[in-house]
Amino acid sequence: MFAVVSIAGKQFKVTEGQELYVHRLDAKEGDEVTFEDVLLTSQDGDVAVGAPQLDVNVSATVLEHLKDDKVIVFKKKRRKGYRRKNGHRQQLTRLKIDKIA
Repeated sequence: MFAVVSIAGKQFKVTEGQELYVHRLDAKEGDEVTFEDVLLTSQDGDVAVGAPQLDVNVSATVLEHLKDDKVIVFKKKRRKGYRRKNGHRQQLTRLKIDKIA
């Protein structure tokens, strides 16, 4: 069984027991969070599509908060002496999907 759920503005295909990284959530480590924005579920070949959502909840546990790898942003204009170097590390939350019900 899997579900397509909207978490922090992005859509993820999740199954029970799966671990995934999402944008930082306002929850402490060890908290259980539920997501009601379930767009699609599939169980044994039976697909249910919401219009726009289904009456299904996905519960997950927050495992940890961390930062992603650094992404370098470099801007340059040739022959003008213009160079800008910036770095960015996205803040993430690691979730473990407990139940789709």
